[in-house]
Amino acid sequence: MSQVGRVTDAREICTVINAAAQIYRGIIPDDCWHEPYMSVKELHQELEDGVVFSGIYQEGELLAVMGFQVRGGVELIRHAYVSPQHQRSGMGRTLLRWIHRQASAPILVGTWAGASWAIRFYENNGYHLMNPGDTAQLLETFWRVPKRQAEASVVLARGQALAALRIAGEAQLGRITTADRIDSLD
Repeated sequence: MSQVGRVTDAREICTVINAAAQIYRGIIPDDCWHEPYMSVKELHQELEDGVVFSGIYQEGELLAVMGFQVRGGVELIRHAYVSPQHQRSGMGRTLLRWIHRQASAPILVGTWAGASWAIRFYENNGYHLMNPGDTAQLLETFWRVPKRQAEASVVLARGQALAALRIAGEAQLGRITTADRIDSLD
């Protein structure tokens, strides 16, 4: 039987992320790819920055993770991965619904533009792909990523996408501090 709940073990989270991220090899631009995809040190930085992970355990083994972060009036889905042997089993959707029940603001998710399966997954779950201009504004406001990564990324929004853009506009005017941004996109 599967159990959904909060996950705090960084090594377990990294194991799932790094195994599942292999599907992005060849999709992520070569100059943006690295091994491991996420180190335990990087994950600890994410946790310290407020990313909270939920996961699915089956028979004591962590099989899927999805991070969630509240940032400057929006809520961000971060690091959503399902172990390779359990992909397309409904675990991603289960975690996404878990996150939706907890959300109280517009939800944004960033992913690689070449990851058509990820984009389709979010669209099938009520997200809308933002246009390139809005994507650039949202990335600038809520994420701090290298220029090359931003060029290769898209943002999808659920719910009040226009509210997220309004919030982004306020940030551009200085009403949201730089501290409310995040340092990486996933």
